[in-house]
Amino acid sequence: MRAVERIGLVVGVFAAVVCAIYWGWTGSTELGVEWVGVMTLLLASLLGFMLAWYTWMTRRRLETDPSDDPLGEVDEIQGEYGFFSPHSWQPLFLAGAASVCFLGLAVGWWLFIIGAVLGVPALIGWTFEYWKGQHAL
Repeated sequence: MRAVERIGLVVGVFAAVVCAIYWGWTGSTELGVEWVGVMTLLLASLLGFMLAWYTWMTRRRLETDPSDDPLGEVDEIQGEYGFFSPHSWQPLFLAGAASVCFLGLAVGWWLFIIGAVLGVPALIGWTFEYWKGQHAL
C-alpha cells in the first residue's frame, strides 16, 4: 500500500507543478489562459492526492499488508476476490446490447433504441438472477 500511496503523491505533485507552469505559460499569450488544460491538470492533481489519501487511510486501519514486506511472498496476500457467477449468461446479453447501443451512436438513433430495449431485460435479469431458481441466495 505504501507504494501506491507514494505513486499517488508523485502524480499529485507532478500534475500540480505542471498545472502551475501551464497556467503561467498560457497566461502570457495574447489569447489569455487556456482554462480547459488548467482545469484538467488541476483535476489530475486532485485525483493523485485523492488516491494517496485513500490508500493512507486504508493502510492506517488495516494490519500490515504483505505487499509492504520486502521479504513477503505472493501467497501471503491471497484471499477472497469476490463472487463470480460461472453459469450466468446475462453479462453476454448485456454486452451485446451495449454493442448495439454504441453501434447505434454511429449508425442512427433507431439502432440505439433497439439496443436499449434489448439491454433493459438483460440488466434486470442480471440484477435479479439470484432471487429465484436453482442458484437463489
